[in-house]
Amino acid sequence: MSLNSIFQYFVPKDKKVFFPLFEQAASNAVAMATILVETVNSDNPATREELFKQIDKLENKGDEITHQVYLELGKNFITPFDREDIHALASAIDDVADYIQGAANRMSLYRIDDFNEHIRKLSELTLQGAIELEKAVKELKDLKNVRSIADSCIRINSVENQADYVFDRAVADLFLYETDAIRLIKYKEILSVLETATDMCEDAANVMESILVKNA
Repeated sequence: MSLNSIFQYFVPKDKKVFFPLFEQAASNAVAMATILVETVNSDNPATREELFKQIDKLENKGDEITHQVYLELGKNFITPFDREDIHALASAIDDVADYIQGAANRMSLYRIDDFNEHIRKLSELTLQGAIELEKAVKELKDLKNVRSIADSCIRINSVENQADYVFDRAVADLFLYETDAIRLIKYKEILSVLETATDMCEDAANVMESILVKNA
């Protein structure tokens, strides 16, 4: 068997394993963020509770995908790019899902039924970040469209900057106008978790930018 044949024996399997898992994880995060936006725009408590349950189920699905990536790392000798970057990207995408669920859980547990413009805006920005993350991840499998990946990463950074501004403005408004201390704490925590979800999108973008540099 030639050296090239041996190499080809390993490579297709790797491509079939890791990239579909990344795409599934990113698509799952988009689905969660989409439901979150639907939740904060719903006036029906029963509908919101059902949507919260859907987010929980999707987060569990995301955990399973991430675990599968880790298992495949242990089983495969050849990987499409650095093992550390595979681990970091899987973890970053999982973190996006975790913080989306974290925000949803707090909304449910704190029995928030009045979602202000800041919560809605941060939820929308989280969705925008997740969508750009999914676009970039789908281009990783062959690295032919590097410009597209880089552009999505830039847009994710822009989303995170917008989220920082919205969060700062929201917290300022809370301290200026909210007179109920318990309500202030609840809203501030939810806003913080939502803003962190956009930070996690940026972390994933940073990993992909690192991959681009290493494989240029």
